[in-house]
Amino acid sequence: MSSVLERVAAGALVVIDGGTGTEIQRQGGVMDDATWCAEANLQRPDLVQEVHRAYLEAGAELIIANTFATSPLLFAALGRDDEVATIDRAAVRLAREAVDATGGTAAVAGSISTMQPVLPGDDRTDRSRTWTEAEVRERYRRKAGTLAEAGADVLVMEMMRDTGPSVWATEAARETGLPVWVGLSFEPGPGGGLVGWGRPECAMDDVIAALTDTDPDLVAVMHTSVDDTGTALAAVRSRYDGPLGAYPESGRFAMPDWVFVDVIGVDELVDVTRTWVAQGVTVVGGCCGVSPEHIAGLAAGLRT
Repeated sequence: MSSVLERVAAGALVVIDGGTGTEIQRQGGVMDDATWCAEANLQRPDLVQEVHRAYLEAGAELIIANTFATSPLLFAALGRDDEVATIDRAAVRLAREAVDATGGTAAVAGSISTMQPVLPGDDRTDRSRTWTEAEVRERYRRKAGTLAEAGADVLVMEMMRDTGPSVWATEAARETGLPVWVGLSFEPGPGGGLVGWGRPECAMDDVIAALTDTDPDLVAVMHTSVDDTGTALAAVRSRYDGPLGAYPESGRFAMPDWVFVDVIGVDELVDVTRTWVAQGVTVVGGCCGVSPEHIAGLAAGLRT
């Protein structure tokens, strides 16, 4: 199959990129206290493009534009709704130019998150601000529409972790007609089982049921620790038989910076990814903390 997305649909192994925001930081980009890596698309377009090129040269067949942090909920809380479209258009253009510059045929994804302001010096969401379902859906229709118009090949719902806004945002993205991938994020809950990341009230099975009911083109476990990814994948596979992906995070976050400690080694990531492939995963890569070196290792170690 010539198209990356056709290969995904056919069950071929596809390597995607690693963390974009964390790699921008690692390469010297300054993270914003409120919007994390979003500002880099306008302030350091050269650096954003260089990060994309590094992943492409490492062997990534799909790169994700730097649009995770331009969450409509985050920018609404900051009173900056009108800036999302401008930043997102720049982000998709930079990703597309990176593909063109490397002479490749990689796909470009637009990332969509439900990120909101976090508590000072922490990675936990400040949940004091809420929106109605209608408000959430309308904001995500606008964001998804912008990404589609800007030229994204696929919309990737990232860090989906609840049965409310994550579902509404995903359904809004599906209205564009583009393929939609759903990335689920989990962490251990107070009772010992996995729950939506930062959402202790949302049991893993409930999140999986709600998001798989949106009829996604792929479901991935992402921004989840390496230790918990296998368990989450098994739970997803128990109720979803479509294409499956895995791209874990490694390290820890204290707004606005990723702390690069205890980041998984390249060989270790390759070895554990092989176990996920045995569980049915065909799309592999990394999230926060995972670098081009990791992606090069996956491309070299898993492709036959």
